[in-house]
Amino acid sequence: MYKPLPDSLTIKSSGIHDLGLFAKEDIPQGTNLGMTHLKIGDTIFRTPLGGFINHSEEPNCDKAELRMTSEDLQGHQYHYKKWNLITGQEIKKGRELTLKYTFYKV
Repeated sequence: MYKPLPDSLTIKSSGIHDLGLFAKEDIPQGTNLGMTHLKIGDTIFRTPLGGFINHSEEPNCDKAELRMTSEDLQGHQYHYKKWNLITGQEIKKGRELTLKYTFYKV
């Protein structure tokens, strides 16, 4: 069954901007919460996880860049990048998750 967010997160009103991602339970430092963005060619796609995380100059999460290559049945290789959201510190239940934006202007 597809889930747009990990079980440990929810979307609520944010004091930073509109809606944001919030912890439904304590989340340990170093937890990989999943993919936020995918870049194919020059186009960046946001996942629900990437679409609701708000900017902070003092973020509690980081993006981990993964460079990927896949091959089709004819042997053509395709290169793309994806970014996963990693907690940079323990996130307490009820706290908003934040990230320092690098793809968009604040």
